[in-house]
Amino acid sequence: MIIIPAIDLKGGQCVRLKQGRKEDVTVYSGDPVATARKWESAGAKVLHVVDLDGAFTGKPANIESILKIRRSVKLSIEVGGGIRDIVTVDKLLSAGIDRVIIGTSMIEDPAFVLEACSKFPGRIFIGIDAKDGMVAVRGWESVSDMDARELAKRVETVGVGGIIYTDIARDGMMTGPNIPAMQEMVNTVKIPVIASGGIATLEDVKNLLQIKGLWGAITGKAIYSGSLDLKEAIQLAAADSAR
Repeated sequence: MIIIPAIDLKGGQCVRLKQGRKEDVTVYSGDPVATARKWESAGAKVLHVVDLDGAFTGKPANIESILKIRRSVKLSIEVGGGIRDIVTVDKLLSAGIDRVIIGTSMIEDPAFVLEACSKFPGRIFIGIDAKDGMVAVRGWESVSDMDARELAKRVETVGVGGIIYTDIARDGMMTGPNIPAMQEMVNTVKIPVIASGGIATLEDVKNLLQIKGLWGAITGKAIYSGSLDLKEAIQLAAADSAR
């Protein structure tokens, strides 16, 4: 399992939300590039970037900030938030982003997802954000009637590279990840699953390491608030993988 630091962008700033509520925002930095370099220096190999403005409006609004990050670090970068057409996918991947994350469109425009997976094999990940096991869409403002595991099975058949599974109830709350839900998701599909939401301490990382087959874990608020040392978490996960 790899540890993946997150940068959430809103108005060009690094922020964190509680349970995805756009009105409950904390600004951590006005310099996304410096933040990316900080996480790279701590040993991160992958960076998770979310355009929050894009997630809420359906159109990416922080692409320039994202591309500045891309030009400033060597680590692998995955980007999500409002990516709902092939032109945006092409723009990001052509600019050096390693993979893009599609969320809402998997339910609302599956033909677009099929096209993206066909054109860019292995570079399309699906973000499945769930509340009480049901998929949330449009920046988490709406909960659908689609079961998260059923959606996971569906996306696996269309050739996506992996799944980022977020438990909304835990995201930004520092209450620990939903281990049973993450285990169920890993058991549901054969493609890589990245866990997101709830990591607060090194103990939470240890708990996630018990999930056999979990590919990665995203951490945000914990590394910004200081309750989790990113370098220490990376080293712990690396040592576990080496066993």
